[in-house]
Amino acid sequence: MGRIFEVRKASMFARWDRMAKQFTRIGKEIAIAVKAGGPDPHTNAALRRCMQNAKSVNMPKDRVEAAIKRALGKEMDNFDEILYEGYGPHGVAILVETATDNHVRTVANVKSHFNKGGGALGNSGSVAFQFKKMGVFKLSPEGLSIDDLELELIDFGLEEMGESTGENGEPVLVLRVGFTDFGNMQKALEEKNITPLSAEVEWIPSTTVPVSDAQAEDVSKLIERLEQDDDVQKVFHNMG
Repeated sequence: MGRIFEVRKASMFARWDRMAKQFTRIGKEIAIAVKAGGPDPHTNAALRRCMQNAKSVNMPKDRVEAAIKRALGKEMDNFDEILYEGYGPHGVAILVETATDNHVRTVANVKSHFNKGGGALGNSGSVAFQFKKMGVFKLSPEGLSIDDLELELIDFGLEEMGESTGENGEPVLVLRVGFTDFGNMQKALEEKNITPLSAEVEWIPSTTVPVSDAQAEDVSKLIERLEQDDDVQKVFHNMG
């Protein structure tokens, strides 16, 4: 009985850690959006997207509002978005998106994570060419005619549409557009009164590197190490 409790407690702490990391990431995204476009989500499309994403991870409304207010304060740090590129174990390409107020600290930490995880930090352009920067929208398929929607959204940059499952096993409709069409797709969905479950910019690999289970574990340890860094927003890889 004690062992079961220990496992459940560990799982609960892991969920809390993941949630805290998500809240921190979105808080930084809100700060960047507010600094760039102001605090009104009606006129700031980037902020609207951040608020939708906050809702998708159950970030409390008061925390979202507090993040917007902090972004307006003079004492608020300015975050720069920097992309780091490198290779993990077994030739797997890795992209690391960061939002930082201290470039020196961040690059030192990211380099250390790569080295300790059996990889190597590369130069700008050494890895990104293996990925395509895309907008990824996740929708609830309930009440939607998928075939009709696909035809309607092609004119707004839709490149791929597929079905997936959410964290709780619920069906999710996934739309992908080129990065330059992100705003067009966001506007098209708003005009159709469709609120995405989430809307993110992701780096999608053009090809993947096949790995064994043991090799995948090596790469996953490095990714986990990177994701735990406070300055890291997202990590992308081409592990197959």
